[in-house]
Amino acid sequence: MTITGALTILWYALAPFLWLMAAGVALLVAVQVLAHLRGYRILGYRCLAANLAAIAAGLSGLWWIPLFTHSRLAYVASVFDWIALIGALAGLAAVAWLLLHPLSYLLRSRSARHA
Repeated sequence: MTITGALTILWYALAPFLWLMAAGVALLVAVQVLAHLRGYRILGYRCLAANLAAIAAGLSGLWWIPLFTHSRLAYVASVFDWIALIGALAGLAAVAWLLLHPLSYLLRSRSARHA
């Protein structure tokens, strides 16, 4: 199969979900910008709860990624399959952290202002 053929198949597989991906990116950018405008610095703020929640979200992919792809974890047999699954879980955890970390800053700073 050529690269063009593989990209065509990928495009047809992702096309129904483009609106959902665009909404997710818009939400991620909006939260990051809003938090940055309120003083959030990605390396200057620490929140253990956001870190643990991001890890939990990443590990939850072990349950719902096979459901989403109509597959089973038993089908993950080769090294490439495991690398792909671990990459998907790491990506899921990273996106969850990029969303939850600034959200925790916004919620924590709001409760500190009202207290």
